Amino acid sequence: MIEVSSLALPHIAKLHAYTPGLQPTGSGWVKLNTNECPYPPSPRVAEALRREIGEDGASLRLYPNPPGAPLRAVVARLHGHGLREENVCIGNGSDDILNLLVRAFCTREASAGFTRPSYSLYPVLVGIQDGGTDVIAFDRTMRLPVEQMAASGARAFFLTSPNAPTGVGFSNAELERVLASFRGLLVVDEAYAPFANENAVPLLARHPNVVVVRTLSKAYALAGLRVGYALAHSDVIGLLDRVRDSYNVNRLSQVAAIAALGDPTYYDGVIDRVKATRDRCAREFAGPRGWFTYPSAANFIFTEPKNARGESGPEVARSAYDFLFARQVLVRHFPSHALTAPFLRISVGTDREMQILNATLDAWLKTPNA
Repeated sequence: MIEVSSLALPHIAKLHAYTPGLQPTGSGWVKLNTNECPYPPSPRVAEALRREIGEDGASLRLYPNPPGAPLRAVVARLHGHGLREENVCIGNGSDDILNLLVRAFCTREASAGFTRPSYSLYPVLVGIQDGGTDVIAFDRTMRLPVEQMAASGARAFFLTSPNAPTGVGFSNAELERVLASFRGLLVVDEAYAPFANENAVPLLARHPNVVVVRTLSKAYALAGLRVGYALAHSDVIGLLDRVRDSYNVNRLSQVAAIAALGDPTYYDGVIDRVKATRDRCAREFAGPRGWFTYPSAANFIFTEPKNARGESGPEVARSAYDFLFARQVLVRHFPSHALTAPFLRISVGTDREMQILNATLDAWLKTPNA
């Protein structure tokens, strides 16, 4: 018998797949682990989907618009700053865009750069490509390592801003300092930018080597439909289109995204509610609980639990995580890195969900082994 796994390329045989956040199948969970929006999408989304499907679903027999041209035009108008349709590429979620960027720009000789801790998909995508990496470590201050990034020889450097999993945002002034010397492609992964005070879109007009990546999974509550996009110089977009699957975003997702982006008033309200809950809960963690908590510019909170004895560390964080999990409150723990292991990442839920979280943490603090 042939051992079919032996037929795989050697670097694929060694690859460790990306581990997404747990998606429980049962009922009763308070799900605060994957930074999904706690509120539904705009009512216009469901209306648009019903119109597109129609009575008999006949439209589903047809392929979608291959480049997603109508959606590209909507995205360009949304962001302004002189952007046009040729400055936009649509993806099957922003992960698809990141994959296209690695595919187009990174090899073993042309390395991909990223910070650590950061989005853990980056090394997986580079590993699939059998590419080289240039990893720059954050310290606990989470200050952007401007000089190291500027001196990086990476062909493309991926920066999550606001950072995942800490939620710390980086200013355009800092990014400009990087760009003053960096000669590769600076990919600013802005999955959480709608919750931040600043974003990198204005840099596109001054720096042709900047790519801004966005998703509709977080602020726009469309995680289940998988829509993301890149904003960049038309030459970069042209390269991404060369390596993009012809029909990478289905017709229902395109229709839903156009409807969502066409209702800014609704989403402004959603974002304001999420930010208000985030800021209040972060103050509670940092204040009454006395837990070190990074200032968040995202829709989640990264906090360092202390037990009843005032101790913190990886074991304490794991104890809190396990206690919450056993009571169907799901958050995220990242034990594989020294900086992240003492922390929990908590997605911002509804006010009711956050009340349940806090009550469960209070119960944990009262247990003998906390």
